[in-house]
Parts: sequence; C-alpha cells; structure tokens
Amino acid sequence: MFKVAIIGLGAIGQRLIKSFTEHPDMEITAVCDSLEDLLNSTVKEIGNIKGFSDYNEMLKNVDIDLVYVAVPPKFHHQIVSDCIREHKHVLCEKPLANSLEEAEALYKQAKEKGIVHAMNFPLNYSAGNATFASYIKDGYIGKLRRLELKMHFPQWPRAWQQNNWVGSREQGGFVLEVGVHWIQQIQKIFGPVQLVHRNVTFPKDQNLSENSILAVLELTDGTPLFIDGMSQTAGKEEVKFTAYGTEGTLALHNWSELYGAKLGNDFVKLEENTPVSSLMNELANALHNKDADLPDFFDGYLAQVVLESLRK
Repeated sequence: MFKVAIIGLGAIGQRLIKSFTEHPDMEITAVCDSLEDLLNSTVKEIGNIKGFSDYNEMLKNVDIDLVYVAVPPKFHHQIVSDCIREHKHVLCEKPLANSLEEAEALYKQAKEKGIVHAMNFPLNYSAGNATFASYIKDGYIGKLRRLELKMHFPQWPRAWQQNNWVGSREQGGFVLEVGVHWIQQIQKIFGPVQLVHRNVTFPKDQNLSENSILAVLELTDGTPLFIDGMSQTAGKEEVKFTAYGTEGTLALHNWSELYGAKLGNDFVKLEENTPVSSLMNELANALHNKDADLPDFFDGYLAQVVLESLRK
C-alpha cells in the first residue's frame, strides 16, 4: 500500500481524492491546504488522516510515498522541489511550472533523484482519445493535411473554477489551463510542434489573462496546426480537436466524443472501443517499478516549451 499526501485541496485537488481512496494500492494519509475550513472539511470527509497547513511540516513528519501537488502553477517549482529533496515521488498538476526555466529545473531534479515524476494529463486515459490515436495510426484519414484545435468559452474562468489565479495573466488563462492538455496529446500522437505565428489579445485590465488567440504551429514535416481560442463568447463551451487527411477526417468533440467521416460522407459518431488504463493503475505500476504509460516531467517540459511560445 502506497501512502499518498495531497497538497492543494481546491477544485482540481478534490478531483482525484475518490480515485486514490478507491484504488487498492493507494492510501491517503495526509492532506495540506492553507485554507483552514477547506482543510478541516476534507480531513473529516476522508477520515483517519492528518491535516496540515504547512507542507514542509507534513513532509518531515508523516510517512509518505507519493505527493500529489495540486496548487496553482506559480507554487509548483518550490513545492515540487521540496518534495524531491525529501525523496518523495510526485504527481504534479499541469502545467508543470510557471516558466520554461522552472519546468526544466524540475525535470532535471526529478531525474537526478530517480523518483517517479508524473503529470496529471487525463486525456491519456480517455477511451475517445485513445481510439482517435488508434484510428490515426491505422490510416483512417490517410495522409495528414491539417490539425485544428478550437477552444471557445462563454466565460473564463468557468463557473466551477472562480478563483484569483485561473483568470490571471501571470499563471492562468485557457491557453495554459486547457491548451496544455491538447499540446501534450498532439505531441504524443503526432510528434513535436513549433510556433510559426500567433496573435493574442488581452482585456484592458493588465491582470487578466488572454481573451483570444489565433496561432499557427507546424509539425516537423511542415503539417500545420491551427489554434483558435476565445473567451466571453456567445453559446456553449466548445472544445474540439480535428485531424484532416487525404482520405477522411477525425474529430474529438467536447474533449472526448469521437466522430469520423471518409471523403464524400457525413460525420458519424464512432465507437470508442480502445481499452484504456487509468492514472491510478499506471501510477501504481510506476511505484512498483513496472512499465507504466505515464506522462512524466519531461512530457510536461515539452508541453511547456510550446505553451511559453504561445504565451509570450
């Protein structure tokens, strides 16, 4: 049984609590947050665990194998570095850090210590995304012609994530929060991408994150990737990823609903039939020193390279 601690108990940190508590190889032994009411309510909900407002105190005084870091991005570098120093395995939320330099430093520290260093990229465990990748590999669309990523939000931050940092220019915005998932997936399936051109607009308030982005990137073979992102739009939230080929098109609607069509035909919903594992199972495999399909800090760093080119 691996003993798990969680640092950061906001909306994101809460999401994996059930997954940890239900997995036979995982046991939450401690949690940490600076908000006393949130800390106390989480301790009560999980039961039989310790709560801390100081994560360094927790690291030094509780038997811990793995730390899940779910704090805002600007705190990742310091907290993850301290966890690595204490020889703790780490699962970190995305993005890996708040700058390219910090991301690179975390990867190098983790590699040097020889710890398990994992990133929480949920699309890796989605049947829709796995089936998309399988269809691409099997040549469903023929030769790839173009990739498109659309991210439109009626409001940003979204209703369920109203806090100070998700909408901030310093460490928030939909490019970082949502785009990072797709950059990681694109590079996993299609290989490296690099920026060609971008146009980003911001609100008058200099503290707020971008409200629009149009960007052109390229795969190593020159295939274009177009990114179309907007916030404060009419209608419903739309997150859609599309691959156009010489023989057909594949599209993921609303993150993971797979649609496809051959040339001359209408789109149909495709069965999402590719078996997938789970983050918890792959974490357990890694902690048991088994092969694991687990995005790590290097994957986080590679995504950060693209993110920073888009942000700056």
